[in-house]
Amino acid sequence: MKRRPGIELLLVLGVSLGASAVYSILSLIRNITSEQGLAGSQVTLNRSLAENPWVDLAYQLAGFVLPLVPVALVVYLLKLDGPATAQLGIVRQKIAKDSLFGIYLTVLIGLPGIALYLLARANGLAAEVVIDAVAERWWEVPVLLLNAAEASILEETIVVGYLFIQLRKLRLGETAIILISATFRALYHVYQGLAGLAGNFIMGIIFGYLYSRLGRLTPLLVAHFLMDVGVFIAGPAFLVWIGF
Repeated sequence: MKRRPGIELLLVLGVSLGASAVYSILSLIRNITSEQGLAGSQVTLNRSLAENPWVDLAYQLAGFVLPLVPVALVVYLLKLDGPATAQLGIVRQKIAKDSLFGIYLTVLIGLPGIALYLLARANGLAAEVVIDAVAERWWEVPVLLLNAAEASILEETIVVGYLFIQLRKLRLGETAIILISATFRALYHVYQGLAGLAGNFIMGIIFGYLYSRLGRLTPLLVAHFLMDVGVFIAGPAFLVWIGF
């Protein structure tokens, strides 16, 4: 049977970030139409899922492993055409250099992103993003690091690497692919309001452009991971330190 890259892409998105985009849009509509409105809404990240700490840990680990199944599916599909890492742009010989570039991207994108969120919150255009307090349980920081890694691997592998590969097979131009990738990234973050929509669209444009030019995924993986570490751990820890 002839392979159809468009169908394969839609199926992968349907069991991963495509579903997230649908729920994200519905969440935004729910918050806008609620009594408190978008400005009075809260989005809680990495919340506790059980009173028993061991049951909670099991939930958290499942939340790390299960979302990576679509990534395994992507690797399997790509390996039908050759080495998956080479197609995605993960080059072993350039890991160190690409990681340093990823650190630079973290500063370039992360700090303006925080400023955009604060500006949107001040004008009632974003939901309040609440991060559960860090270090309440002995395993919380390691799990938060795993969550940051999971988000980075899932999003960059699918919404950049795999999406670019499949849309190129459909002969779409690079500009169109970058816009599609950025728009899709924005959609599954739109539950955060204007900050999530605009910030992630801009991030998607930058990431997509760099991937189109460099053809390497590692800098994006590193930058995304470090930005999420900042959101999940460094930010809440700073607020605790200053007594906020």
